[in-house]
Amino acid sequence: MNNLILVSSDKDRLASWNAALNDFIISNLISDKLDTVWDEVARTKPHTLLLDFGLLGLNGSLNVASLRKICAETRTIIMSGDISEELEWELLKAGIRGCCRSDINPKALKQVVLAVQQGELWVRRTLTCRLIDELGKTTSKNKAYRATLGLLNTLTQREYDIAVRVGNGESNKQIAQDCAITERTVKAHLTEIFLKLGISDRLNLALVISADNRNGIANPDYPSSGSPAQTMQLGGSRANDQNT
Repeated sequence: MNNLILVSSDKDRLASWNAALNDFIISNLISDKLDTVWDEVARTKPHTLLLDFGLLGLNGSLNVASLRKICAETRTIIMSGDISEELEWELLKAGIRGCCRSDINPKALKQVVLAVQQGELWVRRTLTCRLIDELGKTTSKNKAYRATLGLLNTLTQREYDIAVRVGNGESNKQIAQDCAITERTVKAHLTEIFLKLGISDRLNLALVISADNRNGIANPDYPSSGSPAQTMQLGGSRANDQNT
């Protein structure tokens, strides 16, 4: 997987790119159909793909995402005319590694390909700032998320059992019957659970329990009341019934 594929429906454009990149292992593909491109990528699994933006059509970012599914390792560079920052951002989020003008000078094109092959991104600088901002937001969300999951270990065994039952979509009445306690006691436990976890309603509690079940973060000393194979159901009425 060390080859470079150049794809365009324009023969002259392909010839220009090929001349600029003659130090690389190159395959040329003249095509105006994405299916042909996808077939070639699936067959050869290229390290790098220079793709004429015109081939992506109206659903550019979706088609890039489809390409990623075919071969996630392929590093795609989009060759285009003037495109908006928003469109380049969407393509970047879909998985491209670079974007540059189709008429870029040969020396610069070689620099682009080398940078992408070495694991770098080649996009306008303003998008780099947006990437950093997005990373910061995601990191903050993940920290808060992990903190909430960790707080599950502060629950008593009874509280954890009730939390899991809520996560499984049980109503206060069902929980009271199964645990041989009153609904008032169930509500009191839920109030304490919400306080300990820093959440405000049953839906958020169900989401925390769902994540806990998927990731295995829960304290093993607190067994779930449900079967290991039981899946959580969040029916609208059950997720919001009885206020707490």
